[in-house]
Formats: sequence, C-alpha cells, structure tokens
Amino acid sequence: MKIQDIQTPRPCITVGIIMFILMVLVSAVYGANPPASSNFPLISIAMDKAKGPEDVSVALQIFAALTLLSIAPSILIMLTSFTRFIIVFSLLRQAMGTQQMPPNQILIGLAMFLTFYVMTPVWQDVNQNAVQPFIEKKISSEQAIDTALIPIRKFMYKQIREKDLALFIEIAGLKRPDTPADVPTMVMIPSFIISELKTAFQLGFLLFIPFLIIDMVVASVLLAMGMMMLPPIMISLPFKLLLFVLVDGWHLIVGSLVKGFV
Repeated sequence: MKIQDIQTPRPCITVGIIMFILMVLVSAVYGANPPASSNFPLISIAMDKAKGPEDVSVALQIFAALTLLSIAPSILIMLTSFTRFIIVFSLLRQAMGTQQMPPNQILIGLAMFLTFYVMTPVWQDVNQNAVQPFIEKKISSEQAIDTALIPIRKFMYKQIREKDLALFIEIAGLKRPDTPADVPTMVMIPSFIISELKTAFQLGFLLFIPFLIIDMVVASVLLAMGMMMLPPIMISLPFKLLLFVLVDGWHLIVGSLVKGFV
C-alpha cells in the first residue's frame, strides 16, 4: 500500500472517536463504583413571575447581549474596514488568475487582522469612554451606547461620499443636516457601506489593468506564433507572479489600503 492510498480521517469522525473513548473511560471509572457524593452542578431553566422591575431589566439586558453576539459578524463586516479589504483581495486574486491561491481562509484572516489594526484606535476610544465607565457603573447603558457611537460615527463619516449620504437623506425625507452630528446613524450606516463598496471596486479596477495588459500581450504573441491551442493563462500566469513579486505587490496594496483609512 502506498502512502498516498492512506486516507486521513475526517475531523468529525476523529472527534466522534475521541468522545466515544472518553465515555467508555468515564463509565469504566464510575460504572462499577459510583462516587458517594457528586459535586456536579444541576442546571435548570424555569419561567417565573418577576418580583420587580429590576428582574425584567436584567432579562432584557441578557436578551440584548445575546442578540448583539448573534449580529457581531455583521457589525464587523459592515461598520468597519473589513468590506474594502476582502473585496480588494478577492479581485486581486481573480486578476492574477491564481484560482484559489491564496485560499479564502488566508484572505479572510488577513482582512480581519488588518481590520483590527485599523479599528484599534476606535475600539480603544469606545472602551475608555463607554465600556469601562459602564462597567464601573458611572454611566447608564443608554449613555454608554451614545458615547460608543461617537468614535464609530466619526470613523464612518470620514469614508462616506457626499453623494451617497445625500441619497439616503433624500430617501428618508430628512432636511439637509448642518453638521455631521445631525446625521442619523441609520442614515450613516448604509451610506458608509455603499461608499466602501464603490471604493473597493475602484481599487479592484486599477489592479486589473496591469494584469490585463500582460494577458493581451501574451495572447497576441501566441496568436502570431500560431500557437492557438495553447491556453494563454499558462504562459501569462508566471509573468503575472513575477511582476507582482518584483514590485512587492503585497506591500504596496496593503500599505495603500491601510493608509486610505488614516
């Protein structure tokens, strides 16, 4: 049997085997001689009448926290620089014609860490002025939310195009705001998303140009040589990679994207 013929067990099968072994070991240890006193906690869920307004408030806070955790990925994608990063990286991969290289996991991971890098000053401001005072019970939850939105709105407003903001203000039927503070958050969020999408596609178009020129040159040379059956992508791909490495493409692209948010 060759080494290539040996199949690696799937993760789900491996986890199932490990869980089964643990169950066998536990039953072997406690099956014959169960412990006299067990300290395992008993967890139960019950519904009862609230004894006061504070009980209802705590329940609503827990419900709000769970809801926030469920929409956290959407917040990360839509209210940060993640959208621009991942779109540009995806278009770059298509322009180079490298199929699935780099893999999606690497592109998403790089976009996430760059997002953390760009958004760190904003999150530090939120933590210092909203989260920590709320934990120390110096401000209420409403004041904490209003304070946390200030640096986030400031970040979004820098990236919003005036045309997109005017579009959503007109759709909402609002008067023209005098200051950025007069713009509602529900108007600023879609304006920010649309602006980020357009900026990302503009950068992607610029990335396509040099690689498209290489494809056209290679296709013209192959046609002139009569090699019409040879796929041009097989010849142009090494030249694309060579060009990208020589100009230090990752340094230029990542640097330009990050500096665009400064």
